[in-house]
Amino acid sequence: MGSWSFLTNHARALLGIAHDPGVRVRDLAALVGVTERSAHTIVTDLVDAGYVIKDKDGRRNRYRIQEHLPLRDPITQERTIGEMLDLLVGVNSHRNSHNQDRTHHV
Repeated sequence: MGSWSFLTNHARALLGIAHDPGVRVRDLAALVGVTERSAHTIVTDLVDAGYVIKDKDGRRNRYRIQEHLPLRDPITQERTIGEMLDLLVGVNSHRNSHNQDRTHHV
């Protein structure tokens, strides 16, 4: 099929986090198809930009996606992270029924 993708590695990592907010960086790297170091950098980018909040859960991390934030791309700035996830993952399938605020917990 070729070596390119419609989604960036950052978007693919965000989708991985949406599917499993307790995902390990090692597993996220395998899912995205990058090294662990690259996956760590991507997660750090998402956290530093405010799109993801990282919480300690024992020895592991859990992530919350800030769905209300706009996408970074100037062409799609009027759309939010939540709208992208609804489109790519399925309407509300990435949200936890226990959490109805605009952060993401699965």
